[in-house]
Amino acid sequence: MKRLFTTLAVLFVGTITMATAQQANERPIYLDPDAPIEERVEDALSRMTLREKIAIIHAQSKFSAPGVPRLGISEIWCTDGPHGIRPEVMWDEWDQARWTNDSCIAYPALTCLAATWNRDCALSYGRSIGEEARFRDKDVLLGPGVNIYRTPLCGRNFEYMGEDPYLASEMVVPYVKGVQEQGVAACVKHYALNNEEQHRHTVDVSLSDRALREIYLPAFKAAVTEGGAWSLMGSYNKYRGTYACHNHRLLVEILKQEWGFDGAVISDWGGVHSTEEAIHNGLDMEFGTWTDGLREGASNAYDNYYMALPYLKLIESGEVGTEELDDKVRRVLRLTFRTAMNNDKPYGAMCSEAHSLAARQIAEEGIVLLKNHNNNLPIAPDAKRILVVGENAIKMMTVGGGSSSLKVKYECSPLDGIRNYYGDDVEVLYARGYVGDVTGDYNGVVTGQNLVDKRSPKRLIAEAVEMAREADHVIFIGGLNKSNNQDCEGTDRRNLGLPYNQDAVIEALAEVSDNLTVVFVSGNAVAMPWIDEVESVVQVWYLGSEAGNAIANVLSGEVNPSGKLPFTFGAKLEDYMAHADGAKFPNPKKVFYHDGIFVGYRSFEKREIEPLFAFGHGLSYTTFEYSNLQLSATEAVAGNRIDETILEATVTITNRGDRAGKEVVQLYISDVESSVIRPKKELKGFEKVELQPGESKTITFSLTPEALAFYNENSSSWTVENGEYRVLIGASSADIRLDKSFTLR
Repeated sequence: MKRLFTTLAVLFVGTITMATAQQANERPIYLDPDAPIEERVEDALSRMTLREKIAIIHAQSKFSAPGVPRLGISEIWCTDGPHGIRPEVMWDEWDQARWTNDSCIAYPALTCLAATWNRDCALSYGRSIGEEARFRDKDVLLGPGVNIYRTPLCGRNFEYMGEDPYLASEMVVPYVKGVQEQGVAACVKHYALNNEEQHRHTVDVSLSDRALREIYLPAFKAAVTEGGAWSLMGSYNKYRGTYACHNHRLLVEILKQEWGFDGAVISDWGGVHSTEEAIHNGLDMEFGTWTDGLREGASNAYDNYYMALPYLKLIESGEVGTEELDDKVRRVLRLTFRTAMNNDKPYGAMCSEAHSLAARQIAEEGIVLLKNHNNNLPIAPDAKRILVVGENAIKMMTVGGGSSSLKVKYECSPLDGIRNYYGDDVEVLYARGYVGDVTGDYNGVVTGQNLVDKRSPKRLIAEAVEMAREADHVIFIGGLNKSNNQDCEGTDRRNLGLPYNQDAVIEALAEVSDNLTVVFVSGNAVAMPWIDEVESVVQVWYLGSEAGNAIANVLSGEVNPSGKLPFTFGAKLEDYMAHADGAKFPNPKKVFYHDGIFVGYRSFEKREIEPLFAFGHGLSYTTFEYSNLQLSATEAVAGNRIDETILEATVTITNRGDRAGKEVVQLYISDVESSVIRPKKELKGFEKVELQPGESKTITFSLTPEALAFYNENSSSWTVENGEYRVLIGASSADIRLDKSFTLR
């Protein structure tokens, strides 16, 4: 309704404006949807007053900016994502507005999307969530997130795309394109170095330029230069002493000047701290500062934002000019014409069958089979009694966790999904096993679940064990949830272990069941001290509305698992270089990334630590054979372009099992003769291929100089050195099947 009134007002004012313009023999280009956007921007800018320019670069409500009513320029409305469209909230409160028509489809968390290693899934994800945002009349989707998985303790890892910059880059581009096909701007976040939550408002991050360029920036760069992102969100933390939301090096030098970003930089809510720095250091739109307006004693909180009246006063006093302001306004207008005033955008759709199907397919492709001793999975077709144990089998996971919390049309729990799949053919029993977080509300969205259980841990375990003795197959469904100090915005995990006495439950079940499957709902790695005692382990992430159906399809064998880990599972916390040698985490003040470029599998291989499960690992119910690796040349020349193909690598993959399945073929590059320290190998290509039993396919990878480059801090540029390189083809970073060498001349 709010947009309806605004639209009517815009049409009315726009009509007056056009009539006035025609009287002056002047065409209002900015209202012409067929005119080039840059002409519309300049025309609108030339007609705006100083106060109107100031108004559109800051919020007017919790999630909107005002536009220019006098000129018929629309408001901009943002919505939280990146896993679904957030319910409507009050004008200036986080609590929901209690609408009855703002439920959504919850898509799997972005860790699951990354685990699909499937660019088509990323495109489908972006299109689906973009359609829901468009239907709800949103102009900016606040997502996706691409911060690097540096430590398994970061509470917000579940919203990101893993530890590897190449994988994150490849997955973010189709997501962004899919969203923006719907006339909705993707707002890629959190730029940059948001790798802890507890002290995100105060921590000051420093690191080498090489680590910044090779590890932490590539996914953002890809979103801008390849995905064409229309907006980007600054992060809360500082970088080298200056807050990221107005950091000149990040926003001006790198983002806008070097990468050519022409969109709008949006602050995270409460991420702005200085008018002067916001003016000069690249911020374009300010949201969420002093949002209640009470403590400041101001009649209008939004007028007192750093980029509101304080900015206006500096201009009127002559202390600053309007050059920076005009650049900000151009970017906001460009965003407006691409979204809110784009007459060619689709209508969108909400909670459609197609969206449910997309959510389920992404969830199924992202589920990772970590261990499967003696082919414990899929569940035997002659099983007559299945026992499901664990709170995460019944607890709603779409509510909570921070800004990605949702109000969903429905959420199929793992227990319901398993029961729905087997129907009356198999008896599916349930035992609680442990009690974790019994709450179920966030910002006024209430699950309605009553999870209170006052039985002691001893009684809960005893019940589960007794029932397990009589079951043909036992499925423990646990892991983390979206409570504080687990997978949750604003807090970080305290350790790598499982909460709520889950280890004891798993160990007790393992003693009485020879067919025990452990299923983890989480967005982070967890320690597994009992790993040798259980038959199978499955990582299922936060899967959204279709969680239970996707889990049931994979456990039963209806769907062959094909997910691969987007980050490394270490056996203990100290295995991660970010936590080695007593490194402090989280850091309230200053932190130097001493691990540099050695994040994730790069670190494990450098320190020769065997991971619990390697980056890229994931099993199948069938087997794949790798053969016939061929390089198009044994010698190559880099040439003058970083993206020019210098040689091709081909490999044949054959399904040797009796089930159809999908395999992720991974290509890594090793620099044998580098003049600088480099990782033993780095992911530089992957393809997901589907094969029928006995079928073979040949995969071709094109190698460019970019795949061989490192960031040279001496020259502040990317360098490709001559010498020997190895092409490594594998099923994970630790499972290399084939390799060949070539020489760059």
